[in-house]
Amino acid sequence: MYTPPFFKQDRAASLKFAEERGFGTMCAFDGKRPIASPLPFYLTYAADGTPQAAFHLARHNPLLKLAGGEASWLLAVNGPDAYVSPDWYVSPDQVPTWLYQSVHLSGPVRLLSDEELAVQIDTLSAKFEAWLLPKKPWTSAKMAAGRLETMKKGIVGLVMTVEEVEGSFKLNQHKSDADYAAIANALDGGDADAKRISQLMRQARPQIFADDTNMLEGSAS
Repeated sequence: MYTPPFFKQDRAASLKFAEERGFGTMCAFDGKRPIASPLPFYLTYAADGTPQAAFHLARHNPLLKLAGGEASWLLAVNGPDAYVSPDWYVSPDQVPTWLYQSVHLSGPVRLLSDEELAVQIDTLSAKFEAWLLPKKPWTSAKMAAGRLETMKKGIVGLVMTVEEVEGSFKLNQHKSDADYAAIANALDGGDADAKRISQLMRQARPQIFADDTNMLEGSAS
């Protein structure tokens, strides 16, 4: 991943982002062309601290033919993104750009045993069911045993040993406070992704938005 120094994230921040997002695009090269599949995943850690990304694929997914080798796969994990118009800046002579969050994890992938797959299914569903609380979480125990086994035969569990972690959060960190605030304010009027980018920018430089907060507090009193 091309990452200018302003936007580069450290290993811990990148892994935290990937784990919280839990969804990405897995990519591999078959010798002639790239193959990719969007999928959910979760991170675990080996005894020596090495990150591992656990996921599964449909049994007929062409990526499976590439598993179990020495070749490195890439898991691209993206967050919110937003277009920025040059008209929103305070400074003149700006150009269009795009703000975003992205993390790339890469490393070799191996197949899981049936026992490991069963654990993975429960762990993966527990991760995302927790997002729906206070809903009572779904578990595989709710399925008839025969039906669950039939469904498991249609998928294959895998795990990536993460050897490289790259993170880029482009949030206009290199801009002046005036331009930074102008863009954050403009994005706050956009769609859900634009609003989230605006929130992230405000969290990174809260001091330049203090007057806005004080004005809101004053109008409410």
